[in-house]
Amino acid sequence: MILANAQPATYRLRSQRDFRSVYGRGRRASGDWLTVVIWLRRPGEIPAPRVGLSVSKAHGGAVRRNKLKRVLREAFRMERAGMPPNIDVVLIPKQRDDNMPLAAIRSELPKLIEKALRAPKRPPRRRSR
Repeated sequence: MILANAQPATYRLRSQRDFRSVYGRGRRASGDWLTVVIWLRRPGEIPAPRVGLSVSKAHGGAVRRNKLKRVLREAFRMERAGMPPNIDVVLIPKQRDDNMPLAAIRSELPKLIEKALRAPKRPPRRRSR
């Protein structure tokens, strides 16, 4: 069964290595609904923006967390056309009692990505052992 808004695996951050790259070298921006961490990949690797989601158990049970993830994925899918093609994005929702409206996420996402792109580069984090 293929879903209408299913995204190929190449559009998602899937491995721990991908997430570590974004968190370690990425730039951050926060808004009312989200924190965004972005990392610009080298041109020519994967010709599309990729998304990763980080929704902690503090947001509630599995049903609520999965709903948050569906809303975040849909907002990213709808706003993907205006993003640079060589970008990796991790979306971290803020804890709120009310539901996340798709319209608010869609309006905030491009602003946060632009804000993060303007942020100064951070040096890579050292892994502690």
